[in-house]
Amino acid sequence: MRGEDNKNISAALAAGQMLALASGRMLILDGATGTELERRGAPCGLPLWSSGGLLHTPELVGEIHADYARAGCDLLTAASFRTQRRVLARCGMGERAPELTRLAVALARQVHRGPVLGSAPPLEDCYRPERVPDQETLESEHCEHADLLAAAGADAILAETHNTAREAKAAAQAARAAGLPVLVSFVCNERGRLLSGEALETGIDAVLAVGPVAVGVNCLPISALAECIPVLAASGLPFLLSPNMGAPSERVESLPPDQFAALTQTWREAGASIVGGCCGTTPEHLAAVVRLQRSA
Repeated sequence: MRGEDNKNISAALAAGQMLALASGRMLILDGATGTELERRGAPCGLPLWSSGGLLHTPELVGEIHADYARAGCDLLTAASFRTQRRVLARCGMGERAPELTRLAVALARQVHRGPVLGSAPPLEDCYRPERVPDQETLESEHCEHADLLAAAGADAILAETHNTAREAKAAAQAARAAGLPVLVSFVCNERGRLLSGEALETGIDAVLAVGPVAVGVNCLPISALAECIPVLAASGLPFLLSPNMGAPSERVESLPPDQFAALTQTWREAGASIVGGCCGTTPEHLAAVVRLQRSA
């Protein structure tokens, strides 16, 4: 999105309003960063994941953002997925949370004129809901991360890959307390339930009062979307779909870009307002999506 469309979407985000598509088309979110770093030869082991790229190969992180921008993505996600103090402290670098969060946002901002979203994932493991901390910890640590993203200049916060209703709500509340709009995205299983076992409806209901710009699901198999889409559509909010090509620990054959793009057309027809890709997707996948949507 360029020119006036960019200004309109940026204004909508800044005002915390629902994403009104001035051009009448679906917004394109970017794709994976962590698995893309790995694909380009920069290992992203746990616990740092993509933050390892910020530490060791920031220029490569910038190149990946630039490739998504050149692909035509409307929204870029800063590589702040693992810049929380808690995660960095495991490697003796907790005090570098402000520095690395600023760097994550700056690298995306340098190559993209449109909105930059700050990533706010679970404090622990995206796939281990039993490890979600107590409520006081959730509130204090998500507030710190949201404040750092706001100070770094993020336009909005993408609270992504949340596996419990209570942590998603804490992340969303922290974003709004920091003065930023928030998009909330959950990770679900093949039955369309949060990994905690809660219904997706429960997660959505938990964050509705916070006033999210959009709700959605991410980092789940494409096959799991069918169970999620009707629930997301029933929320009455714009909704986001950003599936993976397999979890980071798995090695599965990726769909060719054109096949992935064709699927996004069916998601648009089902009412999706924002589509992107998670683990395993590449700039080539998102470029194919942009080409298809612009020709529609």
